[in-house]
Amino acid sequence: METMTVERVVNAPIDDVFAWLTTTTNYTRSPWVVRCRLTRRGEGAPYGVGAVRGHLWLIGWFRERITQYDPPYSTEYVVDRSLPPSRHEVGRMTFAEVDGGTLVRWTTRAEVRVPLLGAALTRHVARPVITRTFGTILEAADTALTAARGAAGRTTPHG
Repeated sequence: METMTVERVVNAPIDDVFAWLTTTTNYTRSPWVVRCRLTRRGEGAPYGVGAVRGHLWLIGWFRERITQYDPPYSTEYVVDRSLPPSRHEVGRMTFAEVDGGTLVRWTTRAEVRVPLLGAALTRHVARPVITRTFGTILEAADTALTAARGAAGRTTPHG
């Protein structure tokens, strides 16, 4: 089992960052993500506790279930099913206000379930690809939210 963590400061307010990153259909702005769908709404919020989401990434397909939802500070999920098969203990995003925006820490603990090769595949293939994918999603969030803030601050002259 490998623990993988990616951190990034996103140049936007914590509420905006939390909303963007918990709405996983936004993940398709990453070149590593093909499709994301909310297949069951959560309690109290579309991506709240009990929500089920399906993700097709370049590395595989994942059905995830939200187990904890505390806006705008944290959310957790587990992967119930995946191809290739994996064992997943927890996925967690935490959000903290810092100078320059919001610090996002995205952690997952998982391994590829392949007899004899699972640990090596996880460490040498899955780990770098998963952390790269997380990084591109956080980069997409920063790009989208920075552009949105810039557009909101611009005014157009009226003639």
